[in-house]
Amino acid sequence: MKLIGSYTSPFVRKISIIMLEKGIIFEFVNASPYSDESHVPQYNPLGKVPALVADDQQIWFDSSIIAEFLELRGDAPALLPDDPLAALHIRQLEKLADGVSDAALVIVREQLRPGDLQSEEVLLRNREKIQRGLDMLEKNAAEKKHLNSEQVNLADIAVGCMIGYLNFRRVVPNWCVNRPALVKLAETLFKRESFARTTPPSA
Repeated sequence: MKLIGSYTSPFVRKISIIMLEKGIIFEFVNASPYSDESHVPQYNPLGKVPALVADDQQIWFDSSIIAEFLELRGDAPALLPDDPLAALHIRQLEKLADGVSDAALVIVREQLRPGDLQSEEVLLRNREKIQRGLDMLEKNAAEKKHLNSEQVNLADIAVGCMIGYLNFRRVVPNWCVNRPALVKLAETLFKRESFARTTPPSA
């Protein structure tokens, strides 16, 4: 398999970690979706990463779709329970974590614009999304039912990648204040080999 994406993308990292956890062998192709010479649109018409080229050359894109495809392969360990409703709860938390990452990415891109062109409304709206998302994730992490339970699942991985991105980009430096369950979850996840091997480059 071939995974196309950027080392700094939380969505690409999510897929890399899933494949490492499941022991799936893959080739990583580093490709920025923002470069004028980017080849990403050849794999995803929306020009977003990640994209996955399967062994049969079928192309899958969108991290949630790729995660579902990888789960359908049946490689152990399973990252979703057999119970459909429990699995749906976990998928919703995955999408919530991805949404927080999306909001953080909007902030990062906005802050790359010249200061006089930056929109305070855009920055504020996305910071509020992040805070609300983190509050709900903290509540779920504290409950230890669909997130932060004994067995690592898809939601845990998505949350870990999201927190890693917040730390990497320093989007919300004080995200950990009054969120002890998320802090504990992040500390546990970051000790795993799959997370250590996919840490974004410092420069």
